[in-house]
Amino acid sequence: MGHGHGPHHHHHHDDHDHGPGASAPLPAAFDTSVPDEALTPEQASRRALLRRAGLLGAGLAAGTVLSGSGTATASPPADARRADAAAPRHGYLWLAGDHHIHTHYSSDGKYRVVDQVRQGARHGLDWMVITDHGSAIHARIGVENVNPDIRQARAAYRDTLVFQGLEWNIPAADHGTVFVHPGRNEVAVLKQFETDYDGIVKGAGDSSPANEALAVAGIRFLADQVRRRTVDDALLLAHHPSRKGIDSPHEIRAWRDATGQDRRIAVGFEGAPGHQAAGLPTPLGPGRARGYYDGSPTANSFPGYPLDSYRTWGGFDWMTATVGGLWDSLLAEGRPWWITANSDSHHVYADTTVRGAGDFPANGRHGAPVYAGKIDTTAVDYWPGQYSRTHVGAKSFSYAAVMDGIRAGRVWVDHGQLVDGLDVRVSGGGRWTTLGGALHVPKGTKVTLTADVALAADANWAGFTPRLARVDVIQGDVTGPVADQDTFTAPTAAVVRSYDVAASEGTVRFTYDLGPVDRPLYVRLRGTDGNRSAVGVMGAEVDPAGPAQDVYGDADPWRDLWFYSNPVWVLPE
Repeated sequence: MGHGHGPHHHHHHDDHDHGPGASAPLPAAFDTSVPDEALTPEQASRRALLRRAGLLGAGLAAGTVLSGSGTATASPPADARRADAAAPRHGYLWLAGDHHIHTHYSSDGKYRVVDQVRQGARHGLDWMVITDHGSAIHARIGVENVNPDIRQARAAYRDTLVFQGLEWNIPAADHGTVFVHPGRNEVAVLKQFETDYDGIVKGAGDSSPANEALAVAGIRFLADQVRRRTVDDALLLAHHPSRKGIDSPHEIRAWRDATGQDRRIAVGFEGAPGHQAAGLPTPLGPGRARGYYDGSPTANSFPGYPLDSYRTWGGFDWMTATVGGLWDSLLAEGRPWWITANSDSHHVYADTTVRGAGDFPANGRHGAPVYAGKIDTTAVDYWPGQYSRTHVGAKSFSYAAVMDGIRAGRVWVDHGQLVDGLDVRVSGGGRWTTLGGALHVPKGTKVTLTADVALAADANWAGFTPRLARVDVIQGDVTGPVADQDTFTAPTAAVVRSYDVAASEGTVRFTYDLGPVDRPLYVRLRGTDGNRSAVGVMGAEVDPAGPAQDVYGDADPWRDLWFYSNPVWVLPE
C-alpha cells in the first residue's frame, strides 16, 4: 500500500497561528500557575476534571497491566510528579469541543451565540463551532450578521475557542460542518462558499452526478482558499450520515479524495449525531427516535443500505456502530477518516425559554429567547458539552492546533461523561504513536497497544456518576483500495479482545499484544456502561456484544453510554 494515499506519518511540529488566538494563553484551568482559589466556578470544575483525567499535574497513573483474565483493576497511586500544563502527556492538550451548534441565525434555532458559548463553557468545552443552516437568507445576510456576535463571544469567553462555520447542505447528500480558521476573510470565504456550493441555495439536493460533482467542487474551493492563504485553514465534517441514506459510500470517498494529502478538507463524519434527547420516553420526553433517526429510504437514498441503517445503535450512527461496516471499510483501505460527536443544539430539553419574536427574512435571525414560564419536555437537544463531547489532542491552545488535531485524527468521543480521560499508545521497535497515527516498523516487530482510561469520578449532567463496564479492542486488516467505490463492509474487522472493568474509580490500564506484526492493520477502541448490548450486525464472531438498536420512543440516552476512539495504524515495512 502506497503511503501517499494511506495513513499519514505522526508528525510533531509547532503551530503558527494567525488571527484570533494567535498568542492565546492557556486557559486558566490548564495553567497551573493560576491558584485554585483564583478560578471561577466553571474554571475550577474544568480543572478538577482535567486532574481526574490525568491531564494536569501528575499525569495518568501507571496502572496495572491486565492479566489474561481480561479484568481491569484500579491503578496503584502514581508518583505525584507535577507536569508542565503546557507540555501535557505525549505533548498534547486534550481539548473537549462541539462542532455542530445552532443559534437564532438558523430558521429553526432559538439561542444567541453568547447563550450557546456560555453553556458550552459551563459544560466543560474548550472549543466550539457555530454552524447555522445554509440557506438563501443565511448566504445573503446571516453569515455577515452572526460574525460580530461570534467575535463578542470570543472576547467574553477567552478560555473557549469559538469558530465560525455553517451547516452545509451538501449537494446530492445530507449536511456537514464547514468551518474556517478565524481571520479577516472568514466571512467572505464562507459567504462565497455558501452562495456557490450550497445544495439548497443552488437547488442541487437531488442525487445526480452533476450535484455530486458540485459537492466535490465546493471542497476544492475551500482547499484553494487555504492554498491562496485567503484563510489559514478549513475543514469539513459530514453530519448524521445514515439518517436519510443519501450519503452513499462513493460520495464519502469522493469527498475524502477531493483534495491532496497535504491539506485534506473532508476529514470525517459524525460517529454519533446530535438530538440525543429525542429518544426520551413520554410523558417526560419527546418520545421520538434518538438522534432524530426515524426515516426510511427515498428516491435519493443509496439502495444498498439496509433498513437498519436508518436507526441509531447505542446513540451512534450505523456506519460507526457496525463493526465491519462502512467506517471500517474506509479504514481498511488505509483512508484516514475520523469520527466526532456533537449536540446539533437547536432547542434544549427542559429549557424554560421560547424563541423570541423577530423578522427572520429581514434580519437573518430571530429575536433573543424569552422566558416561557414552563419546562419544555418536547425539545430534543442538549447544551453543547452536556451530553456529547469530541476530545481533540492539540499541540497548544489555539485555533490552528484544534484544526490540526482534528485533521490528524487525534480524537475520541464519549456520551454522558462516561469516562474522564483516554490515553492510547501503540508501540513497537522503539517507536510509538497515538490516535490517528501510523506506526511504521520492520516486518515481524512485536507491537503493543496500551490504553489508560480515567474512570468517571464525579456526577455527570444527569446527576449520576457513570460506571464503565467494558472496553473492546477492534482490529482490521488494511487491504488497500477497493475496486467498487460503493463498498461498505470490511470482512476482517472484528472485536479481538474485551476487558471487563472491575474498578469503580481511578485509572485503569489495559494492554493488548498485537504480536509480531507481518501485515498492515489498524486498531480502535470502544467502551460501554454495559446497560444495553446485542450481537453486532455482522454476527457474534465479529461483534458478540455491540450496541443495540435504539427503540423508537423509548431510548433514554443516559442509560446507554459509549465511548469510541479513532484508529491507530500499524504498517510493517
